[in-house]
Amino acid sequence: MTNTERSHPETVSVEISGCSKEDARTVFDVLGRCFASDRGPDEVPQQLHETRPMVWLGTYDVAESHGQGFPPVHLDHSVLADVQGGYWAVDRFRHTLDSIFTVHETCTASGDQERDLHLRLESR
Repeated sequence: MTNTERSHPETVSVEISGCSKEDARTVFDVLGRCFASDRGPDEVPQQLHETRPMVWLGTYDVAESHGQGFPPVHLDHSVLADVQGGYWAVDRFRHTLDSIFTVHETCTASGDQERDLHLRLESR
């Protein structure tokens, strides 16, 4: 089945912020083990400015999971994640996050075709 034949969008966009580049890498690494991504395994988050906040981006195809039962991951501090995509894709992505992190939903916005979540991820 091609992407145009699917009944729902299957990608989510993720913005990671409010954390160190090491915690951002931890989140991206585990998400890359779960789903196909536009981020390569050698693509390491960089801190380009000492005092300005950084935002790192990734897109994930949640149509197929690379596995199940991933163990919880340790973060040094909480991580902010903004997730955007179709309802089905965001729900599937959120379910995966819930299995790996303690997830706090701080804000949501729902439109006709998309859902936005603002989340705080913490170690379990």
